[in-house]
Amino acid sequence: MEQRVMKKLLDMSLAIVLGILTSPIWIVSAIAIKAYDGGHIFFKQKRATLNGRVFEVYKFRTMKEHVENHSVTDDDDRITKPGKILRKIRMDELPQLINILKGDMAIIGPRPLLVRYLDRYNDEQRHRHDVRPGLTGYAQAHGRNGVSWEDKFAMDVWYTQHITFIGDVKIILDTVMTVLKHEGISSETSATMEEFMGTPAGITSTWRAPN
Repeated sequence: MEQRVMKKLLDMSLAIVLGILTSPIWIVSAIAIKAYDGGHIFFKQKRATLNGRVFEVYKFRTMKEHVENHSVTDDDDRITKPGKILRKIRMDELPQLINILKGDMAIIGPRPLLVRYLDRYNDEQRHRHDVRPGLTGYAQAHGRNGVSWEDKFAMDVWYTQHITFIGDVKIILDTVMTVLKHEGISSETSATMEEFMGTPAGITSTWRAPN
């Protein structure tokens, strides 16, 4: 319990520092998004956090305004020009520093996913909600959208059972390298990641935990 309290305090402290250091990026991003189509700067969506509790996650808007009303199904056509840049350098996630300050998220942890996925997890995958979701996580530093859902969830669950300060620092450094190399932005068939529909019987993760 004490470790979780210390981690939460450290997360909130880091969120404040990162918010100050990245303030120029917030300003430039907001101007670019607004100038592109005059739409909303932020995108808000219900996600699941610790123990499956629902909260509202914040991101910079990268999709075209009211895209849900368009007959556009290709992710490449739905993403704005500023949005493509923000996704490439992972800066669309910056507003989640607000979520960290509110206590809904952590700096490191499994990524917060859609609420409708809660009923699609198997018993093992559901353990990814044993901790608060993160701005980045082990899976994001080791494949991001370039690995299968099953492998991603296996990494998430492994992380919940192996949380250490040194491990979190390594994940941050690995995430930076992944961003610089522009790895894992897309899956094999989508500009982002296909929807998780549940793991079919007999399908398991091929990922192997580090020794």
